[in-house]
Amino acid sequence: MIFSQRLKKERINNGWSQEELAQKLFVSRQSVSKWENGQNYPSIEIIIKISDLFNVTIDELLRSDEELTEKVIKDSKQLAHPKIKFMFDVLFLIGVIFWIIKIGIIVLNKFTALDFTFYGGWFLWNFGVLILTIGAAIGSSIVKEKYKED
Repeated sequence: MIFSQRLKKERINNGWSQEELAQKLFVSRQSVSKWENGQNYPSIEIIIKISDLFNVTIDELLRSDEELTEKVIKDSKQLAHPKIKFMFDVLFLIGVIFWIIKIGIIVLNKFTALDFTFYGGWFLWNFGVLILTIGAAIGSSIVKEKYKED
């Protein structure tokens, strides 16, 4: 039995209208109608609520409809990618901040009597920052392209 038929059957067995089920799931009646007509699928969070409400396993709901299973898998992949991309974006931002600090120190040393030194050595400040910035940019780009593919 596909998901739309199972949802309608379970709702009717409980004696609920679409409006009553919608209220229990905190969604609109139109959403329930679309799910029952096979026009749309709920999110994984709603599937979990439906599972609890009708006392059926998530596995029973997902395995009843191959399209729904594919949607849940696709949604879960898309949830993971933004987190990884965010990590690369933060690393890139850290690299840019180090570049700004480096340029600021060079300018201060050049135009003032101050003499700041770069702690960590020239390799860290020249190549470490460059590798961090470029590596993070490439990583972010790869994840972004992967997200588009999925």
